[in-house]
Amino acid sequence: MFKLGYAMSSEEHSPLNLVENARRAEQVGFEFALISDHFHPWVSNQGNSPFVWSVIGGISQATEHLRLGTGVTCPTMRIHPAIIAHAASTAAAMMPGRFFLGLGTGENLNEHVLGDKWPNSDERLEMLEEAIEIIRLLWEGGEKSFSGDYYTVEDAQLFTLPEQAPPIYVAATGPEALELAANVADGLITTDADEETIDTFREAGGDGKPKFVKLNVCWAESEAEARQTYQQWWPTTGISARFHADLPTPSHFEDAVELMKGQIEISPEIPLGPDIDKHLEMFQKVSKLGFDHLYIHQIGPEQEGFFKFYEKQIIPELAGQGLIEHEFAR
Repeated sequence: MFKLGYAMSSEEHSPLNLVENARRAEQVGFEFALISDHFHPWVSNQGNSPFVWSVIGGISQATEHLRLGTGVTCPTMRIHPAIIAHAASTAAAMMPGRFFLGLGTGENLNEHVLGDKWPNSDERLEMLEEAIEIIRLLWEGGEKSFSGDYYTVEDAQLFTLPEQAPPIYVAATGPEALELAANVADGLITTDADEETIDTFREAGGDGKPKFVKLNVCWAESEAEARQTYQQWWPTTGISARFHADLPTPSHFEDAVELMKGQIEISPEIPLGPDIDKHLEMFQKVSKLGFDHLYIHQIGPEQEGFFKFYEKQIIPELAGQGLIEHEFAR
Protein backbone atom coordinates (compact mmCIF):
# COMPACT_ATOMS: atom_id res chain seq x y z
CA MET A 1 0.00 0.00 0.00
CA PHE A 2 1.23 3.50 -0.79
CA LYS A 3 0.20 7.12 -0.46
CA LEU A 4 -0.75 8.88 -3.68
CA GLY A 5 0.57 12.35 -4.44
CA TYR A 6 0.61 15.02 -7.12
CA ALA A 7 3.64 16.83 -8.57
CA MET A 8 3.26 20.58 -9.05
CA SER A 9 5.55 21.83 -11.82
CA SER A 10 6.35 25.49 -11.17
CA GLU A 11 8.12 25.59 -14.53
CA GLU A 12 4.90 24.86 -16.45
CA HIS A 13 2.20 26.71 -14.50
CA SER A 14 1.47 30.20 -13.25
CA PRO A 15 1.22 30.82 -9.49
CA LEU A 16 -2.58 31.11 -9.47
CA ASN A 17 -2.90 27.95 -11.55
CA LEU A 18 -0.63 26.13 -9.12
CA VAL A 19 -2.87 27.14 -6.22
CA GLU A 20 -5.94 25.95 -8.12
CA ASN A 21 -4.21 22.68 -9.07
CA ALA A 22 -3.44 22.03 -5.40
CA ARG A 23 -7.09 22.61 -4.51
CA ARG A 24 -8.22 20.22 -7.24
CA ALA A 25 -5.63 17.60 -6.26
CA GLU A 26 -7.03 17.56 -2.74
CA GLN A 27 -10.59 17.47 -4.05
CA VAL A 28 -10.12 14.44 -6.29
CA GLY A 29 -8.26 12.36 -3.71
CA PHE A 30 -4.52 13.02 -3.78
CA GLU A 31 -3.15 12.92 -0.25
CA PHE A 32 -0.01 15.02 -0.71
CA ALA A 33 1.79 17.20 -3.25
CA LEU A 34 5.32 18.38 -3.95
CA ILE A 35 5.97 21.74 -5.57
CA SER A 36 9.19 22.45 -7.47
CA ASP A 37 11.40 25.43 -6.59
CA HIS A 38 13.09 27.01 -9.62
CA PHE A 39 14.43 30.42 -10.54
CA HIS A 40 14.28 29.46 -14.23
CA PRO A 41 12.19 26.95 -16.17
CA TRP A 42 14.10 24.22 -17.99
CA VAL A 43 13.22 25.69 -21.39
CA SER A 44 11.63 29.01 -22.25
CA ASN A 45 8.52 27.33 -23.71
CA GLN A 46 7.50 26.18 -20.22
CA GLY A 47 7.18 29.86 -19.46
CA ASN A 48 6.97 30.03 -15.66
CA SER A 49 9.00 30.02 -12.48
CA PRO A 50 7.17 31.75 -9.60
CA PHE A 51 8.67 32.24 -6.15
CA VAL A 52 7.67 29.02 -4.46
CA TRP A 53 7.22 30.39 -0.92
CA SER A 54 4.56 32.86 -2.08
CA VAL A 55 2.71 30.06 -3.85
CA ILE A 56 2.89 27.87 -0.73
CA GLY A 57 1.17 30.65 1.22
CA GLY A 58 -1.67 30.62 -1.30
CA ILE A 59 -1.96 26.84 -1.20
CA SER A 60 -2.12 26.89 2.59
CA GLN A 61 -5.37 28.86 2.35
CA ALA A 62 -6.85 26.97 -0.62
CA THR A 63 -6.54 23.48 0.93
CA GLU A 64 -7.53 21.86 4.21
CA HIS A 65 -6.04 18.36 4.26
CA LEU A 66 -3.43 18.16 1.50
CA ARG A 67 0.12 17.63 2.77
CA LEU A 68 2.56 19.83 0.88
CA GLY A 69 6.32 19.86 0.51
CA THR A 70 8.97 21.47 -1.61
CA GLY A 71 10.09 19.15 -4.35
CA VAL A 72 12.78 20.31 -3.90
CA THR A 73 14.45 23.43 -2.51
CA CYS A 74 18.21 24.01 -2.63
CA PRO A 75 19.30 25.66 0.67
CA THR A 76 22.93 26.27 -0.23
CA MET A 77 23.56 29.08 -2.74
CA ARG A 78 20.69 31.16 -4.10
CA ILE A 79 19.08 31.20 -0.65
CA HIS A 80 21.03 30.88 2.61
CA PRO A 81 19.95 27.95 4.82
CA ALA A 82 18.95 30.34 7.63
CA ILE A 83 16.43 31.96 5.26
CA ILE A 84 15.13 28.55 4.17
CA ALA A 85 14.71 27.69 7.87
CA HIS A 86 12.71 30.90 8.30
CA ALA A 87 10.53 30.31 5.22
CA ALA A 88 9.84 26.66 6.03
CA SER A 89 9.06 27.48 9.65
CA THR A 90 6.43 29.99 8.54
CA ALA A 91 4.95 27.55 6.01
CA ALA A 92 4.71 24.84 8.69
CA ALA A 93 3.03 27.29 11.06
CA MET A 94 0.44 28.08 8.35
CA MET A 95 -0.15 24.39 7.60
CA PRO A 96 0.00 22.61 10.97
CA GLY A 97 1.04 19.01 10.47
CA ARG A 98 0.75 19.36 6.68
CA PHE A 99 4.07 20.82 5.54
CA PHE A 100 7.36 19.02 4.90
CA LEU A 101 10.66 20.35 3.59
CA GLY A 102 12.20 18.65 0.58
CA LEU A 103 15.85 19.59 0.03
CA GLY A 104 18.47 18.86 -2.60
CA THR A 105 21.88 19.92 -3.87
CA GLY A 106 20.33 22.05 -6.59
CA GLU A 107 21.23 22.77 -10.18
CA ASN A 108 23.35 25.44 -11.84
CA LEU A 109 20.24 26.54 -13.78
CA ASN A 110 18.88 28.16 -10.63
CA GLU A 111 21.79 28.53 -8.24
CA HIS A 112 24.32 30.53 -10.31
CA VAL A 113 22.15 33.65 -10.55
CA LEU A 114 24.00 35.56 -7.80
CA GLY A 115 27.34 34.99 -9.49
CA ASP A 116 28.60 32.23 -7.21
CA LYS A 117 30.92 29.54 -8.56
CA TRP A 118 29.10 26.26 -9.20
CA PRO A 119 30.70 23.67 -6.87
CA ASN A 120 31.45 20.07 -7.76
CA SER A 121 29.05 17.34 -6.63
CA ASP A 122 31.03 16.32 -3.52
CA GLU A 123 31.17 19.90 -2.28
CA ARG A 124 27.47 20.39 -2.94
CA LEU A 125 26.70 17.39 -0.74
CA GLU A 126 28.89 18.82 2.04
CA MET A 127 27.10 22.16 1.74
CA LEU A 128 23.70 20.47 1.92
CA GLU A 129 24.65 18.51 5.04
CA GLU A 130 25.81 21.69 6.78
CA ALA A 131 22.69 23.55 5.63
CA ILE A 132 20.44 20.88 7.17
CA GLU A 133 22.35 21.21 10.45
CA ILE A 134 21.65 24.97 10.46
CA ILE A 135 17.97 24.55 9.62
CA ARG A 136 17.39 22.07 12.42
CA LEU A 137 19.40 24.22 14.84
CA LEU A 138 17.20 27.27 14.18
CA TRP A 139 14.04 25.16 14.46
CA GLU A 140 15.00 24.40 18.05
CA GLY A 141 14.11 27.99 18.94
CA GLY A 142 16.11 30.45 20.96
CA GLU A 143 19.07 32.53 19.85
CA LYS A 144 21.54 30.52 17.79
CA SER A 145 24.95 31.05 16.22
CA PHE A 146 26.83 28.75 13.88
CA SER A 147 30.25 28.79 12.26
CA GLY A 148 30.95 26.08 9.72
CA ASP A 149 33.00 25.39 6.62
CA TYR A 150 30.44 27.06 4.34
CA TYR A 151 28.01 29.13 6.42
CA THR A 152 27.91 31.51 9.33
CA VAL A 153 24.86 32.34 11.41
CA GLU A 154 25.13 35.03 14.06
CA ASP A 155 22.63 35.61 16.91
CA ALA A 156 19.63 34.39 14.88
CA GLN A 157 16.30 33.44 16.38
CA LEU A 158 13.09 32.29 14.69
CA PHE A 159 10.14 33.62 16.63
CA THR A 160 7.46 32.08 14.39
CA LEU A 161 7.77 28.34 14.87
CA PRO A 162 5.27 25.51 14.33
CA GLU A 163 4.29 23.36 17.30
CA GLN A 164 6.26 20.52 15.72
CA ALA A 165 9.18 20.89 13.32
CA PRO A 166 8.39 19.56 9.84
CA PRO A 167 10.22 16.50 8.52
CA ILE A 168 13.11 17.00 6.12
CA TYR A 169 13.32 14.74 3.07
CA VAL A 170 16.35 14.80 0.79
CA ALA A 171 16.36 14.30 -2.98
CA ALA A 172 18.92 11.77 -4.15
CA THR A 173 19.84 9.54 -7.08
CA GLY A 174 23.53 8.54 -6.94
CA PRO A 175 25.04 6.42 -4.14
CA GLU A 176 26.72 9.32 -2.27
CA ALA A 177 23.53 11.38 -2.20
CA LEU A 178 21.47 8.33 -1.18
CA GLU A 179 23.86 7.69 1.71
CA LEU A 180 23.53 11.31 2.85
CA ALA A 181 19.74 11.12 2.64
CA ALA A 182 19.72 7.91 4.67
CA ASN A 183 21.97 9.37 7.37
CA VAL A 184 20.72 12.94 7.86
CA ALA A 185 17.17 13.11 6.45
CA ASP A 186 13.81 11.85 7.62
CA GLY A 187 13.14 10.29 4.22
CA LEU A 188 14.03 10.06 0.53
CA ILE A 189 12.78 11.85 -2.58
CA THR A 190 13.91 10.44 -5.93
CA THR A 191 13.11 10.19 -9.62
CA ASP A 192 14.77 6.78 -9.95
CA ALA A 193 12.05 4.15 -9.62
CA ASP A 194 14.35 1.15 -9.43
CA GLU A 195 15.40 -1.54 -7.00
CA GLU A 196 19.01 -0.36 -6.78
CA THR A 197 17.93 3.04 -5.42
CA ILE A 198 15.75 1.44 -2.74
CA ASP A 199 18.44 -1.07 -1.74
CA THR A 200 21.19 1.56 -1.53
CA PHE A 201 19.05 3.83 0.61
CA ARG A 202 18.04 1.01 2.96
CA GLU A 203 21.55 -0.38 3.34
CA ALA A 204 22.89 3.10 4.14
CA GLY A 205 20.52 3.41 7.10
CA GLY A 206 17.26 4.55 5.49
CA ASP A 207 15.23 1.40 6.14
CA GLY A 208 11.84 2.33 7.56
CA LYS A 209 11.98 5.95 6.42
CA PRO A 210 9.46 7.33 3.88
CA LYS A 211 10.49 6.88 0.25
CA PHE A 212 8.98 9.29 -2.30
CA VAL A 213 9.30 8.72 -6.05
CA LYS A 214 8.09 10.99 -8.84
CA LEU A 215 6.43 9.34 -11.83
CA ASN A 216 5.82 11.13 -15.12
CA VAL A 217 2.58 10.63 -17.03
CA CYS A 218 0.80 12.50 -19.79
CA TRP A 219 -2.95 12.04 -19.96
CA ALA A 220 -4.61 13.18 -23.19
CA GLU A 221 -7.49 12.08 -25.40
CA SER A 222 -5.10 9.89 -27.41
CA GLU A 223 -1.63 8.44 -27.13
CA ALA A 224 -0.47 10.47 -30.14
CA GLU A 225 -1.62 13.72 -28.57
CA ALA A 226 0.02 12.80 -25.26
CA ARG A 227 3.31 11.97 -26.98
CA GLN A 228 3.31 15.32 -28.78
CA THR A 229 2.51 17.16 -25.54
CA TYR A 230 5.27 15.33 -23.66
CA GLN A 231 7.88 16.20 -26.30
CA GLN A 232 6.77 19.83 -26.42
CA TRP A 233 6.56 20.51 -22.69
CA TRP A 234 9.19 18.14 -21.29
CA PRO A 235 11.80 18.02 -24.06
CA THR A 236 14.73 17.62 -21.66
CA THR A 237 14.00 13.89 -21.33
CA GLY A 238 17.23 12.10 -22.17
CA ILE A 239 19.62 14.80 -20.98
CA SER A 240 22.00 13.12 -18.56
CA ALA A 241 21.88 13.89 -14.84
CA ARG A 242 25.29 15.57 -15.04
CA PHE A 243 24.18 18.00 -17.75
CA HIS A 244 20.94 18.63 -15.85
CA ALA A 245 22.98 19.71 -12.85
CA ASP A 246 25.55 21.78 -14.72
CA LEU A 247 23.78 23.63 -17.55
CA PRO A 248 23.32 27.30 -16.53
CA THR A 249 20.38 28.72 -18.53
CA PRO A 250 17.21 27.67 -20.38
CA SER A 251 18.96 28.51 -23.67
CA HIS A 252 21.66 25.94 -22.86
CA PHE A 253 18.96 23.31 -22.30
CA GLU A 254 17.33 24.35 -25.57
CA ASP A 255 20.65 23.90 -27.38
CA ALA A 256 21.01 20.43 -25.85
CA VAL A 257 17.46 19.55 -26.92
CA GLU A 258 18.18 20.79 -30.44
CA LEU A 259 21.29 18.59 -30.66
CA MET A 260 19.25 15.56 -29.56
CA LYS A 261 16.38 16.19 -31.98
CA GLY A 262 15.05 12.91 -33.27
CA GLN A 263 16.92 10.98 -30.60
CA ILE A 264 14.63 11.65 -27.63
CA GLU A 265 12.97 8.43 -26.56
CA ILE A 266 10.10 8.36 -24.11
CA SER A 267 10.26 5.22 -21.98
CA PRO A 268 7.53 2.74 -22.94
CA GLU A 269 6.75 2.43 -19.24
CA ILE A 270 5.52 6.06 -19.06
CA PRO A 271 1.73 6.15 -19.49
CA LEU A 272 0.78 8.28 -22.48
CA GLY A 273 -2.90 8.91 -23.15
CA PRO A 274 -6.09 7.43 -21.67
CA ASP A 275 -5.13 3.74 -21.39
CA ILE A 276 -6.23 2.87 -17.84
CA ASP A 277 -4.20 -0.34 -17.75
CA LYS A 278 -0.95 1.50 -18.54
CA HIS A 279 -1.45 3.86 -15.59
CA LEU A 280 -2.35 1.02 -13.24
CA GLU A 281 0.60 -1.12 -14.35
CA MET A 282 2.96 1.72 -13.48
CA PHE A 283 1.63 1.91 -9.92
CA GLN A 284 1.65 -1.84 -9.45
CA LYS A 285 5.24 -2.18 -10.61
CA VAL A 286 6.70 0.75 -8.66
CA SER A 287 4.86 0.03 -5.42
CA LYS A 288 6.26 -3.52 -5.41
CA LEU A 289 9.78 -2.07 -5.30
CA GLY A 290 9.11 -0.62 -1.85
CA PHE A 291 8.30 3.03 -2.52
CA ASP A 292 5.54 4.14 -0.15
CA HIS A 293 4.86 7.64 -1.56
CA LEU A 294 4.19 7.79 -5.31
CA TYR A 295 3.53 11.22 -6.78
CA ILE A 296 2.43 11.93 -10.32
CA HIS A 297 3.63 14.62 -12.69
CA GLN A 298 1.04 15.27 -15.39
CA ILE A 299 3.11 16.88 -18.12
CA GLY A 300 1.69 19.82 -20.04
CA PRO A 301 -1.07 22.38 -19.55
CA GLU A 302 -4.01 19.94 -19.48
CA GLN A 303 -4.45 19.37 -15.76
CA GLU A 304 -8.25 19.31 -15.47
CA GLY A 305 -8.65 16.40 -17.88
CA PHE A 306 -5.99 14.54 -15.90
CA PHE A 307 -7.77 15.26 -12.60
CA LYS A 308 -11.11 13.96 -13.93
CA PHE A 309 -9.44 10.84 -15.36
CA TYR A 310 -7.75 10.03 -12.07
CA GLU A 311 -10.85 10.86 -10.01
CA LYS A 312 -13.17 8.66 -12.06
CA GLN A 313 -10.89 5.92 -13.36
CA ILE A 314 -7.59 5.52 -11.56
CA ILE A 315 -8.05 6.38 -7.88
CA PRO A 316 -11.16 4.17 -7.40
CA GLU A 317 -9.34 1.29 -9.08
CA LEU A 318 -6.23 1.75 -6.93
CA ALA A 319 -8.46 1.76 -3.85
CA GLY A 320 -10.34 -1.30 -5.07
CA GLN A 321 -7.04 -3.18 -5.50
CA GLY A 322 -6.01 -2.22 -1.97
CA LEU A 323 -3.03 -0.19 -3.19
CA ILE A 324 -4.19 3.04 -1.55
CA GLU A 325 -6.45 3.65 1.42
CA HIS A 326 -10.13 4.00 0.58
CA GLU A 327 -10.52 7.28 2.44
CA PHE A 328 -8.40 9.02 -0.20
CA ALA A 329 -10.58 7.83 -3.08
CA ARG A 330 -13.24 10.46 -2.57
